[in-house]
Amino acid sequence: MNGFTIKTIFSALLFVIINNIMAQQNDISTKLHYPTTRKDDTEIDNYFGSPVCDPYRWLENDTSVETKEWVKAENKVTQSFLNQIPFRDKIRKQLNEVWNYETLSAPFKEGKYTYFYKNSGLQNQNVLYRQLENEEPEVFIDPNLFSENGTTSMSDIEFTKDGLLAAYQISEGGSDWHKIIVLDAITKQQIGDTLIDIKFSSIAWKGKEGFYYSSYDKPKDGSELSGKTNYHKLYYHQLGTLQSSDKLIFGGDERKRRYINGGITENGKWLIISAANYTHGNELYIQDITKANAPIIPIIENINNVHGVVDADDKYFYIRTDFKAPNCKIMAAPIDKPQQENWKNFIRQKRNNSFNSNTCGGYIFNTYLKEGISTVIQFDMHGKKIRTIELPGIGTTYGFDGKRTDKELFYVFTSYTTPPTIYKLNIETGKSDIFRKSAVKFKSENFESKQVFFRSKDGTKIPMIITHKKGLKLDGKNPTVLYGYGGFGVNLKPGFSTANIFLLENGGVYAVPNLRGGNEYGGKWYAAGIRTKKQNVFDDFYAAADWLKENKYTTTEYLAISGGSNGGLLVGATMTQHPDVCKVAFPAVGVLDMLRYHKFTAGAGWAYDYGTSEDSKKMFDYLSSYSPLHNLVAGTNYPATLITTADHDDRVVPAHSFKFAATLQEKNSGDNPVLIRIETKAGHGAGMSTNQLIESVTDKWAFMFWNMGIIL
Repeated sequence: MNGFTIKTIFSALLFVIINNIMAQQNDISTKLHYPTTRKDDTEIDNYFGSPVCDPYRWLENDTSVETKEWVKAENKVTQSFLNQIPFRDKIRKQLNEVWNYETLSAPFKEGKYTYFYKNSGLQNQNVLYRQLENEEPEVFIDPNLFSENGTTSMSDIEFTKDGLLAAYQISEGGSDWHKIIVLDAITKQQIGDTLIDIKFSSIAWKGKEGFYYSSYDKPKDGSELSGKTNYHKLYYHQLGTLQSSDKLIFGGDERKRRYINGGITENGKWLIISAANYTHGNELYIQDITKANAPIIPIIENINNVHGVVDADDKYFYIRTDFKAPNCKIMAAPIDKPQQENWKNFIRQKRNNSFNSNTCGGYIFNTYLKEGISTVIQFDMHGKKIRTIELPGIGTTYGFDGKRTDKELFYVFTSYTTPPTIYKLNIETGKSDIFRKSAVKFKSENFESKQVFFRSKDGTKIPMIITHKKGLKLDGKNPTVLYGYGGFGVNLKPGFSTANIFLLENGGVYAVPNLRGGNEYGGKWYAAGIRTKKQNVFDDFYAAADWLKENKYTTTEYLAISGGSNGGLLVGATMTQHPDVCKVAFPAVGVLDMLRYHKFTAGAGWAYDYGTSEDSKKMFDYLSSYSPLHNLVAGTNYPATLITTADHDDRVVPAHSFKFAATLQEKNSGDNPVLIRIETKAGHGAGMSTNQLIESVTDKWAFMFWNMGIIL
């Protein structure tokens, strides 16, 4: 009797709590008043005889007072909504606790010093340390001192071969526009002036005399963060001279290319130039930098395929290419006649296995990917297989690079349930030992990942990895995040996420399908998700959502879909084609206006994947059929949506998200909130401070759980 009474009382209390939460939700939604966004219906474009109105075009002007006021007003509404979620502070506190652990990178040797990155836990940026053998580490560069709020980050550092000089790039506020600073690596004192206006660049030292870098001319009209940057240039900077006197090496008016980068072979003899117009396919050139005024020689001028020099010795350039090999192969190109007709097979392609290549200790390490899982094979410099590296489990590995003289290398292994662990590999024996474990407070043994396969709309079999607590009850009530990308040949590989700990520990499910448009099965898989086959990607994603529901992992009311950049396009297209697919949608820094994406920054370079609205009527019609901005329909009940972008995103400009938010707020007929969260002093995602990351993840989980009606 007492047991029955207690159970009855508990049930009654739970009923009251749930009803109070629902009442609070309704109250917050009822009080939600979006800013009034001015419409200009006279802004009309004509595509092959079809007029397209763009009433919120004015939001593309990121420097205007009106746009800035709109951003302030939208952020005010968003923060007001989020502030009323009763467990938001609880989430923030738990995330701060879980994030507060020491992280260290794999070490690397430069000159007489060993370097490594370290974060004590909640530092906004990782600190670069160095140490001499048997001595205590010292700080080499601390990016946390670059700015008061931690929003200036160090993005790349390169040392001279002897380790005496270093050049590093910094990004302010997350912008893709960088600066380069040169140091005497022994004294840590700056040498010369800071180079400015650097974008999409590597740093390649020519001895100790100077280095190569790449950039664009800054846009003359409008904002430097949204203006078109069409033609890349490769420069050489001589130490001790002004940047204005830097020599143009490649690009400019004579050879206009959108993406140009230079690298130096390890032997210091060859400058390798890669030139491309799109994010897929490139030309390859070489120059003997040991000879004065040596010509730039083309190796291959076929811009339709991907080519890269893996290594070079006295006899050959070793070139990884997808020419007549959609899963890639390595060819040996003779030093004295490196053109394509003289190439010889070195390492052949593997069926259904794409790969990346690294070198260390006089060997080539190919990391193959099949169905999202890593395998590493070691080859000698004759192309002979030495061994398959024994990995600690099923997951993702990276590293396997170093200098030719190294006897050991370091690599990282991770999975959705395995925090990144650093291993040390003896290159000659192939034996691995744990070098450093993660200090994160996460009990991997309580969770599981498994790979499943499902059929897409056209019958194609798609792999997906699902992660959750062991013993999960398949009752359709598990809060589930379906994350995807599906484009640009990007592979979604199993990797641990500190941000996802909160989801998993609160009974959540994290599901990641390997959609077409990626490179998980090689070039054909990628080609099946681009241009006029882009709809395959959206169909794959929707089919993944259906599979999760059919197998009772979740239901529409407990499903969130999430993706960033091209993945933001994925979320936008999926929610406009299937408004009832989920309860919550997270389109992050998304490409959402498919008719005008190519008119901003380096967007024209994405045309290989997307095509453009100006190519042909057929391409315009196809882009119009799925462009998220142009497929929002008045009177439709869309999911609860939290759009995220940043004011310094100069890759996918925030105008995409601005116009999508304004239109969605205008046309959504249901009670689900439509909010936009605009981060300040941040860009496309790289270099965000730890504080910014925690705050953004806090808001994501608070928004999701609240709109799913889940009590935390």
